[in-house]
Amino acid sequence: MITTNPSSGETGDPGGARPLRADAQRNRERILAAAEAVFAEKGPSASTEEVAARAGVAIGTVFKHFPTKQALLQAIMKGLLGRLDGEMAELAAEEAPGEALFTFITRMVEQAARKRTVVGLLAETGVDLQVASSVRMLRDGIGTLLARSQEAGTVRDDVRLDEVIALLTGICQGALHAGWDGDLRRRTLAIVFAGLRAPEARQ
Repeated sequence: MITTNPSSGETGDPGGARPLRADAQRNRERILAAAEAVFAEKGPSASTEEVAARAGVAIGTVFKHFPTKQALLQAIMKGLLGRLDGEMAELAAEEAPGEALFTFITRMVEQAARKRTVVGLLAETGVDLQVASSVRMLRDGIGTLLARSQEAGTVRDDVRLDEVIALLTGICQGALHAGWDGDLRRRTLAIVFAGLRAPEARQ
């Protein structure tokens, strides 16, 4: 694993004192988009060189923004988590209140099976965050979806947030590592959702 760029003293932290120039920001965005695609296709063991080639930039440019592969993975995960958080906010505002939680869980599991969510990048890496802790980072959003579903009467009142997080973590892990196909995902989620639904909503 490549860990440092010997020719650059850059920290790769765009949140530092000086904002990135427009061209540097574009390069950073290209690198992140390329890295997400490469790691989704080949897993976290893919090389930084592959990311640079996909982004169409020199390897030194990658290192300027992300001095280590771990820093690159963490930036990707931060972006993915941010998008998931935004997706939950949209579901909470637009989806039928009773179905928002089920919709989000379904999307998470589908993406995990394709290794395109944060869980795919967390598996088998040295990154500090683990699958369980990354799901917990979405706790507030998941809690909102759970509360809305319970208020709508579609999820049992006795279901707790930590239980939903435990279920989501376990299902995503299974879908990720076993590469569940669509049929298995649907059947598994049907069983899980039947357990979550309030008796009067199971019809």
